[in-house]
Amino acid sequence: MSELASEPSAPGDHVVSRFVVHRHRARRLHYDLRLEMGGVLVSWAVPKGPTLDPAVRVLAVHVDDHELGHYDFEGVIESGYGRGDAIVWDWGMWAPAKTADPVRAVADGELHFDLMGEKVAGRFALIRSDPIRRDPRNWLLVHKNDEHAVRGWDPETLPRSVKSGRTNEEVAAD
Repeated sequence: MSELASEPSAPGDHVVSRFVVHRHRARRLHYDLRLEMGGVLVSWAVPKGPTLDPAVRVLAVHVDDHELGHYDFEGVIESGYGRGDAIVWDWGMWAPAKTADPVRAVADGELHFDLMGEKVAGRFALIRSDPIRRDPRNWLLVHKNDEHAVRGWDPETLPRSVKSGRTNEEVAAD
């Protein structure tokens, strides 16, 4: 994945950075959206997966940051939190939109960004739900109505890893 390598971005940098989406079968199937920023992979668990359908709003639960070394992880997590198998469902580059400081935008609860991946592309937004009445970890992930929008798009129609070409079942069996 060397063609996508970049230095970690710091607040205020206008560097295009890496993103990855893991398809992770733990207690329940979900997708993990991870954006490289501030020297880590800032992460959200997305139960229904990302979508290219601008009419769909999906839950994205802000979870612990991951180390950059987790970027291209594919395999089986044997124990503990996240136990299960994971594949690199998509990867590519991302760039913040409407902000020069994506770390601050996340802290403020609204990040607009462009994804340039092998499966997902276009303008997205992560918007924190009302933290007073709901869990502040809950965000909405939306795809904007742009040239990459596809009505009715479902991530489950593309179950293979962009890294290895394998499915979760094949990774788990190895």
